[in-house]
Amino acid sequence: MKPKTNRFCKSPLFGYYYILAAYGVGIFFFTLFRIITLIVFYSDPAYPHEYGINLAKAFLMGLRFDTVISCYLLSLPILLIICGTIAKITKPTYYKAIHIFTTTIYIISFFTCAADIPYFKYFFTRLNASALTWMDSFSFVFKMIAEEPIFICYLLAFIVIATTYIFIMKLLRRYFLQNPLFETNRTALRIIFGVVFIGLCLLGARGRITIKSPIRVGTAYFSNNAFLNQLGLNPLFTFLNSVAESGKYKEINLIDNDTAEMIVTEQMENSEQQNPNIIQLRPNTNVVVVIMESMAAFKVGHFGEGQSLTPQLDNIIAQSLSFENAYSAGIHTYNGIYSTLFSHPALLNQHSMKKTVIPYMCGLPNNLRRIGYSTMYFTTHDDQFDNVAGFLYANDIERIISQKDYPMKEIKSTLGVPDHIMFERAIQELDNIDSSKPFFACLMTASDHNPYILPDDIPFKPKSTEISKKIIEYADWAIGNFVENAKKSQWYENTLFIFVADHGASGSSIYNMSLQYHHIPMIFYAPSQIKPQENRQIALQIDLGPTVLGMLFPDIKANNLGIDLQRQKREYAYFCSDENIGVLDSTYFLIHRISDGDEGLYQYKENDTFNYVERETTRTENMRKYAFSMIQYSFNMLKDKNTSCDKSILQ
Repeated sequence: MKPKTNRFCKSPLFGYYYILAAYGVGIFFFTLFRIITLIVFYSDPAYPHEYGINLAKAFLMGLRFDTVISCYLLSLPILLIICGTIAKITKPTYYKAIHIFTTTIYIISFFTCAADIPYFKYFFTRLNASALTWMDSFSFVFKMIAEEPIFICYLLAFIVIATTYIFIMKLLRRYFLQNPLFETNRTALRIIFGVVFIGLCLLGARGRITIKSPIRVGTAYFSNNAFLNQLGLNPLFTFLNSVAESGKYKEINLIDNDTAEMIVTEQMENSEQQNPNIIQLRPNTNVVVVIMESMAAFKVGHFGEGQSLTPQLDNIIAQSLSFENAYSAGIHTYNGIYSTLFSHPALLNQHSMKKTVIPYMCGLPNNLRRIGYSTMYFTTHDDQFDNVAGFLYANDIERIISQKDYPMKEIKSTLGVPDHIMFERAIQELDNIDSSKPFFACLMTASDHNPYILPDDIPFKPKSTEISKKIIEYADWAIGNFVENAKKSQWYENTLFIFVADHGASGSSIYNMSLQYHHIPMIFYAPSQIKPQENRQIALQIDLGPTVLGMLFPDIKANNLGIDLQRQKREYAYFCSDENIGVLDSTYFLIHRISDGDEGLYQYKENDTFNYVERETTRTENMRKYAFSMIQYSFNMLKDKNTSCDKSILQ
């Protein structure tokens, strides 16, 4: 019996019908993921919902980017179909292989779309090469995802969509590729269609007709709505594009080295300010730095950006030196640890702590240990994640307390123990430390990070109903509880506590780079030595170390990019969000996109979305040169192994 042949398989164009159908189905599912992304963001009141006609534009832009990706995905199937139809290949296995390949690469693409939704929600940037920085900790990340219910929902959605897609594609194969026949001798027609399909594929992959430039990430930015600008992007496009760019920019060349050195030297030498109220701490004062996971300034009641979820931090700030305009170096925890402790900026999308040859730095722990301090680091989870343990051990941290040091019953998730357990352990360890010399301790919290685990065996009771707000309340309670318990220890009166965030969080943003992801609290708390005051000058996370040293040992000149905020003044704040660089002065916010050099300059305090780049060319150039110089100089220091305390920027 002859195998049943569908009428489509008798057409000389049967393979091209399959390609067109596969393209249409792929576009449908890419659009479905975009709709899910829209729903996820629309359900969050933190994001503006006045989309109007721009929503349609975003989806049309999405069609363009989805077409680009589809053309890349279908390029090999198209070539194989052309070969098969011209050579009159009739073996079903040949076309079955094309079908399996097409289905597989699209399913991988859909998985990227599913993974992008929580990534986009958390970082307010589409999936990019930064996700690869955690590949060597894959089991850790997988467990963290598995323990977060919302991630399971996205995984289930992917499974349902992938299953549906496989079913539809089977139908397409049955109609177009099951048992192809060549009953007509219309070779010319098959060749003509082959040429047309190759041309359409190349044009679709380029994304634009304009000869000067193909489609770029910046093409998607068409409005002043930061969310809609990114909604049109295809996450596989941003991921592959950033992977390609990361290789290109591994060697950072933002500005010529002479200009970078000149501007950095000017900052270090000529930024002195007169301050009659310099705080000088007692010699050998202990230093405790608490790096708070995702504690953006807008979460803290003191900054007045919403309801107060942080009464404990508010109370601490009322008794402290608070830097009101402090900014994080990047948007990842590894940026926060690296920049807080070692006073170097984030280097775009490079992982600062994952180095095969770990550099020896001249940061706060290095300097304090050199003059006799004991040094410790506390974390709630695995100290191997982000290569933290290796980097810190190589840089004068003598002891690390991590997940392995806690009883199994205390470990609640992949993020290890809750914050209050870590704080309790820290007090125990510091109570037992050698009291004959001062100590430095850094504590990295984690509770305000997915998966949210709210302890139920403590006296704390949240007032909020949303888990994301409950966890902020808990993180705040844990800090207050830590301070109260520390007051019972002998070392409390002779200790400087510093509370700073690793980075902010993705709140509402009208700009393509979220300021709320960088504006953070930076609090110096030592009631017996520091009078309450608010410092409103621009401050960076990297300035924490030199400022501490200036309070304790003003003669020490650290070889890093931070400044002593009591004695020096910054003209600009600068920070990175993977491939974007932000620069801030008292009025303007400059956003520079590395991938295509696109820039926006905005009066951020007025929430003004007008781009002043062309009106303020000199200001734009000065801000850009400042940030480029700082980042370039830091990269050169690391490259030239010029980061130790035995050298100096001012030599």
